[in-house]
Amino acid sequence: MANAEKAAPKFELDRSVVVPQLVGKQEDFLFIGGLAGTAKDLAAITNDGANYYGMAGAMGAAVAMGLGLALARPDKKVFVATGDGELLMNVGALATASIMNPPNLRILCVDNGHYGETGYQLSHTSQGVDLEQMAIGAGIKSTMTVETQDQIAAGARMLRESNGTCFVLLRVKPEDGPKFKRDMDPASTRVRFLQAMKAKA
Repeated sequence: MANAEKAAPKFELDRSVVVPQLVGKQEDFLFIGGLAGTAKDLAAITNDGANYYGMAGAMGAAVAMGLGLALARPDKKVFVATGDGELLMNVGALATASIMNPPNLRILCVDNGHYGETGYQLSHTSQGVDLEQMAIGAGIKSTMTVETQDQIAAGARMLRESNGTCFVLLRVKPEDGPKFKRDMDPASTRVRFLQAMKAKA
């Protein structure tokens, strides 16, 4: 039986506005950021704080690293922000996250339909690939797509209140995020993040 034709995805929201709205009180989370776009999103929200660790080029590793962190520190809420291009590089990590299903893992995929790191070539998501459906297929129970203003509050509640791994797909304009200069020194960022990770909840 053929699937009903789906409406074209909307890439209309401003990531610089909506990502902070979805995060809310940033002090409540340990953050893992993917490549430059989502890394800058989180660095701007946390002011490059100790509770934020950016992957800085390890494409496809954000969800897997966040999963390991959530399992290691079940007393902390772990918030992963990844992009569509990066998640497509290692979409199988969603299956492992689903099977392990730590209650403290939140995954936000900021989808602009492009590979922003390499010149804004179209990514697969602008050509019909739906990463929320991949998360559902992987078995993640709590998922939703945010692509209009009226969906933002529900997305924020899911990321904050889910009792189990959740996945929110945020569709945004194909534009750069906040211009934020991060500390790119791996040694110092590792040390400060370990201190935040080890701090009592």
